[in-house]
Amino acid sequence: MPIIKDSKNSLESVLEGCRSGDAKSQELLYKQFYGYAMSVCLRYTRTRDEAIEIVNDGFIKIFKNADKIDLTKSFKNWLRRIMVNTALDYYRQNHKHYDQDDIEFAENISDRSDDASANLAYEELLEMIQRLSPTYRTVFNLFVIDGYSHEEIAKMLGVSVSASKSNLARARVNLREMLSNKR
Repeated sequence: MPIIKDSKNSLESVLEGCRSGDAKSQELLYKQFYGYAMSVCLRYTRTRDEAIEIVNDGFIKIFKNADKIDLTKSFKNWLRRIMVNTALDYYRQNHKHYDQDDIEFAENISDRSDDASANLAYEELLEMIQRLSPTYRTVFNLFVIDGYSHEEIAKMLGVSVSASKSNLARARVNLREMLSNKR
């Protein structure tokens, strides 16, 4: 199966196929952007299985809303927004289950005494972010990585601005502790 070239016309024709419900076009779009979507979703989940579920739900939303894609803007940015919003929906639906698991999960975080290298590998940093509680992880990703303001985060999560700021501060403290334990 051919991969979508960087040219706008190829992406445009695949998206046009998605608009008309063409399964081949949907498969091609999915395969081309799966890795990127997965990298976004992994930041918001504790496990790879959760991320896969969110990616699949996100692509269903993309296929259902293919007619709303504005090709004058970056498709990748639109896809990222869909994946982030899908991850937030997943978080809101499962938040009550996470709260009980967080205490047990925090007790099971293993201290690693490896020699810390000067540069953290992406996977190691991702692993540390995934160790954060769901609330801390979500706020950290939205603010630090995706660039949302505390006002926007508060609105998305249905919390106060001060709660968003507090969760970010606690996430940073937890990450610092993980980093110092690694050394």
